[in-house]
Amino acid sequence: MVPIGDLLVPILLSAIAVFFASFLVWAVLPWHKGDWKHLDGEDALMKTLRELGLSRGQYTWPQAATRPPKTWSEAEAKRVREGPLGSLVLWGQGPPSMGKSMGLWLVYLLVVSWVVAYLAGRTLAPGADYLAVFRVTGTVAFLAYAGARPSDSIYFFHSWSSTIKMMIDGLLYGLLTAGFFGWLWPGL
Repeated sequence: MVPIGDLLVPILLSAIAVFFASFLVWAVLPWHKGDWKHLDGEDALMKTLRELGLSRGQYTWPQAATRPPKTWSEAEAKRVREGPLGSLVLWGQGPPSMGKSMGLWLVYLLVVSWVVAYLAGRTLAPGADYLAVFRVTGTVAFLAYAGARPSDSIYFFHSWSSTIKMMIDGLLYGLLTAGFFGWLWPGL
């Protein structure tokens, strides 16, 4: 068993490496540029949403589509058949705070690296070889960064191409995490 305190350096360095890798993937490379489509009629939609007075939150329509069909009234069934069905996430008003989002992302990365360290520290001995550490830590990190992504496409109809790209991102982040833990794993 390896105490978590002995893994603070790989926890910090792997989180920082993933932070910068995610910045490159999202802000520098064109990898995710096509994930979000332009909406024709954007001004009209924004005006309608302002008139509705909706606050920040997640919305779905028609609401009947979230219940079993046997509970629908005829009017609800007609709305579901005619569509469109959809969901909407409203961020609120004004520009989003990238500083806050990046800070929360860094906290999440530190939590993932801590969980990776906890599991690896309980399953691997001091002095374990690089490949053994790489396999365990990489698998756990990959699952943390990419494991739940398919549900976005399965249940929330996100495009599969976007989901697969985010899973590939998760693989990159998992490999970086594994590399740092393998390199900095404590010896005997």
